[in-house]
Amino acid sequence: MKKVVTKPFDRDRTPPKQSLLLTPLFWLYELFMIRGSRLRITKVRMKGLKPPYLVLGTHHAFMDFIVTPLALFPHRANYVSELEGFELYGECFYRKLDCLGTRKFINDFALIRNIQKVIKRGGILVQYPEARYANVGTSSELSPAVGKLAKMLDVPLVIINMRGNYLQSPIWNLKKRKEVRLDATITQVFTREELRKASLKEVNAAIAEFMRYDEYQWQWDTKMAVTSPDRAEGLEKPLYQCPVCGAEFAMQTDGASLSCTACNASWQMGIYGRLERTKGSEMPYRDKDVFFSHIPAWYEWERAQVMREIDRGAYTLDVSVHIESLPNAVNFIDCGSGRLRHTEEGFYLSFTDYGHAEEETLFFPSDSLFSIHTEYDYRGKGQCVTLSTLDNTYFIYPLEKGFNATKIQFAVEYLYKKARQTPFRCLSVGCDRLRSDAVRPRDVEQHIIDFLGPQCLHGRKPI
Repeated sequence: MKKVVTKPFDRDRTPPKQSLLLTPLFWLYELFMIRGSRLRITKVRMKGLKPPYLVLGTHHAFMDFIVTPLALFPHRANYVSELEGFELYGECFYRKLDCLGTRKFINDFALIRNIQKVIKRGGILVQYPEARYANVGTSSELSPAVGKLAKMLDVPLVIINMRGNYLQSPIWNLKKRKEVRLDATITQVFTREELRKASLKEVNAAIAEFMRYDEYQWQWDTKMAVTSPDRAEGLEKPLYQCPVCGAEFAMQTDGASLSCTACNASWQMGIYGRLERTKGSEMPYRDKDVFFSHIPAWYEWERAQVMREIDRGAYTLDVSVHIESLPNAVNFIDCGSGRLRHTEEGFYLSFTDYGHAEEETLFFPSDSLFSIHTEYDYRGKGQCVTLSTLDNTYFIYPLEKGFNATKIQFAVEYLYKKARQTPFRCLSVGCDRLRSDAVRPRDVEQHIIDFLGPQCLHGRKPI
């Protein structure tokens, strides 16, 4: 029987420099991985830039880790990575890749110290601040702490915005779509002097703008065809609510079609990423002003429904779950079954932790969770969310109906905003509106109605 290792991950260990002997092999591997993808890299204000500097990258899929090193060539870099990668590939190998281990959506001051060490020794630090793959190919709102980090490091700030990575392998169906081409733009957004002169508000605004993306709008605009016959398989995971009858968790997919088992409305995903009604067109949408053919618009409509549900006191989550713990880079530990309850105050996770004789309840307050890590089929085990302390990460899988990772994410993000009274920011490409009163769901829906520009995340009907 394999020995279970419970010693926590050493967060304070200084990250090594990438091996000079292995680096050429890594570059060869990355070139092999992008074969056939026709990767195009555009560099803006990068000429003559030398380390140290900070790189922020958009986070679409595993391919991000392949494209970024090629964009930085011939320079090596250190990468912030979650502990699952360390456990899967081995801590020794991951450290040779220059990775800094951390847990998602926690305040990890040991990580900050290690980032500072990388910069002080003249290195490049790469971070993907969205901290999870894109659910529907659109950017996530970023923590204001990202701008604070950039100001604190006092080095040039570079942003790499990638396109096609999500479309090639969306998180809800990881099967590679080989016909998708890849594109990336890497930009020096601030020189050191410019960063010093800019206010924190200006830095965060620039970061948000340069990291904004909408994969489906880009696919539509460039008419990049995805002809895979099962291109919609798994889409019911992010699009879990029917916009016709309002039923939750009744969506299903088959090949390129998406349908509701409650009202029989159905859609076909076209080769350019748009959804077209194929059945039930006589039944009107619940919100006639939202362009549901655009997948991100449907997704944001769902967010607004969760916000409304919370505001009227109707949101609840209380389900039986299975828990696996990841204390280190060595092994997962099965903690058996437990119960997950989510209220306006936060998460209550009740279970018997490893090494403990009695059940206990861990509490994760809403005002400490900017967002939550979600998975749609983690290592073939199905949907899950994770909750972390400094020395442990709990992977939580449902044992009964009523659990959807996307809905939980929406609730977490809104409850954090309510607890902190943070304004809602639209993430649509080309939309700069920030509404101090838009923490209410109706404001989000009205914004969808008001702003239907050609590059808006909420989409518009094609001309």
